[in-house]
This record gives sequence, structure tokens and C-alpha cells, in this order.
Amino acid sequence: MRRSRPTCLLILVFLFAFPHVCPAPLVYRPGEGWVYETPGEEGKWTRARAQDQLEVAEEAFNEGKYSLAIKASRRVVKVWPLSDHAPRAQYLLARSYEDKGDLERAFKAYQVLLEQYPKFGNAQEVLERQFEIANQYLAGKWFRLWGTIPFYRSMERTVAMYEKIVRNGPFSPVAPHAQMNIGAARENQRNFFNRIDPFREAVGAYETAADRYHDNPAVASEALFKAGMAYYRQARKADYDQSVAQQAYATFSDFIVLYPNHAQVPEAQERMTELRTEQARGFWLTARYYDRRREATAAMIYYNETYVQDPNGPFATRARQRLAELRTQAGMPLTAAAPAGTSP
Repeated sequence: MRRSRPTCLLILVFLFAFPHVCPAPLVYRPGEGWVYETPGEEGKWTRARAQDQLEVAEEAFNEGKYSLAIKASRRVVKVWPLSDHAPRAQYLLARSYEDKGDLERAFKAYQVLLEQYPKFGNAQEVLERQFEIANQYLAGKWFRLWGTIPFYRSMERTVAMYEKIVRNGPFSPVAPHAQMNIGAARENQRNFFNRIDPFREAVGAYETAADRYHDNPAVASEALFKAGMAYYRQARKADYDQSVAQQAYATFSDFIVLYPNHAQVPEAQERMTELRTEQARGFWLTARYYDRRREATAAMIYYNETYVQDPNGPFATRARQRLAELRTQAGMPLTAAAPAGTSP
């Protein structure tokens, strides 16, 4: 144990006495932190004035030397955060990350630009760049572990990106599309280990888009139709929920009334027909259940509902026929079934 102490001291002395042997030096500057320096170029890219430092960043960016552009532009922001050159430096930092392929850092750098330098002149361009980055993650791009290793997809983090875009410019040209893509991301989201219901969140996002951008018919109509489709897909799942089917039907009905000339009206009408048939099937199965149990009164109610729900559907004829048989057995008059309803 005593012998090891002198050895450790010798090693420390050697390291501090000959720091130049480090092949990848890390240089610490007060107010800037640790910065990696290419061996032999330590400090050659640093300048004493913000303008001069920004010029180094501009030149490096134009030459495709993104690592140098990142260091130089970041130094402008850290050392001279209140200078007139800081917004441009923050923009170059974000652009360098983006062109280098580090999209997560690029998005965050753009966000800092919008939050700390709100008067920056290219705000609309920045929002569009953030939107395009978020779209890549919506399309399946993987987020990086520790900012380095592509490791996983995350619709939750993608939604967070779109939400920031909407907050940054709620009435910018990209905001309606970002709000719509929140719904799309929620629909793509797995329901494992989630504290929220992605389906409900998707519908909410579409309904928000339809309401907030109601003066934009192209967006509002698409949002209302997609809300109906989200309800429809949920209603078609194995755990059939008739209340969701009713909401789907009502949403499609509103869509047709508000946008009667929309190209997707025929599809909405087709989905409404399917929902009526599915609802009628539910009533038919319930009626058959009571019929087998010889509970005629309940069976007649549901056979009647089957016919009323979808009078031209595949279950209507059998339901009406069986209803007539039960009425005859009960000594009741053979009156017609109630008039067809207009919604599930």
C-alpha cells in the first residue's frame, strides 16, 4: 500500500509536467467550459471580438466545416450573449447541427433562438426548419441515446416538438399542419406504459385544429374528417364501443353538413353506412342472446332496434321476420317496426 502511493504521485507529476502529449486535448476557458481542440490548432480559431468570432463561424459553415462552425458560433453566444452578433451565431449553431445530421440538437438550438432572440428576422424560416425536423421523426427517424447512438422511436417526443412549433407561432403557416401532425403522431403511438390514451389525444388534436383554424377550410375540413376516422378506427377494434361509434357517426355527419362538396364526402358516407351496419350487428347479437334465454320482451326490443338502425342492412330482414314471429307467439298485433333513425 505504501509503495503504491509514490507510484501514483510520479504518474500525476508526469501528466501535469507533460500535458502536450495528450492526443485529443480538452481546453478549459472560464465562462466557456471545456472545448475539444484539434491537436496543433489549440486556440487558432478563437477571436477577441464577437464580430471576428462570428466571421470564423460563417466561413467554417460555408466551407462545410460544421464542427468548427459549432465551436465558433457557440463561443459567440457564450462570451457575448447580449451582442448584436449573438442571434446570428445561434442561428449558425442550429444550422450547423442540422447540416451535420444532429437533428435533436438542431431543433433545441432553433428553440433557444426563438425564445432568447424573438426579434431575429428569420423566425418563419426557423419554424419551417423545426417543422421539417419533426416530420422526420414522425416518419420514423430514431432519437439518439446520449445524443450519439440512434436508439429508439418516440411519438411522445415527436409530439413535444410539434407542440413547441405551435406555441412558437400559433398562426404561422406551419402551425395548422403541426397541430394536425400531433394527431397523426398520437395515432402512431403505442399504448404500452402510457399514462394517456393516444386515441383520445389524437381526436383532441384534430378537434383543436378544426376549431382553432376554422377560418381555413382546407385545414378545418381535413381535421374534422380525420377526427371522424380516428373515432371510426377505434370503433372497429375488437373491444367494440358503441359510444365511440356514435361519436364517429356524428363527426362524419358534421363533416358532410359543413363541407358538402369535399372530395372525401363519399368516403365519409361509406364509413357511416359501415357504422350503421356494425351498430345493427350489435343489436342483433343482443337480441339473439335474449331470444335464446326465452326473454321475448327484451328480444323484441333489440330486434326492433336492429331494423331501425339499418333498415337496408344485412340484419334487417331477419330481425323483422323474427320480431313478427315473437309478436305472433305473444298474441300481439303485427305492427311495423319503428321508423328508421338518423344516427347510431
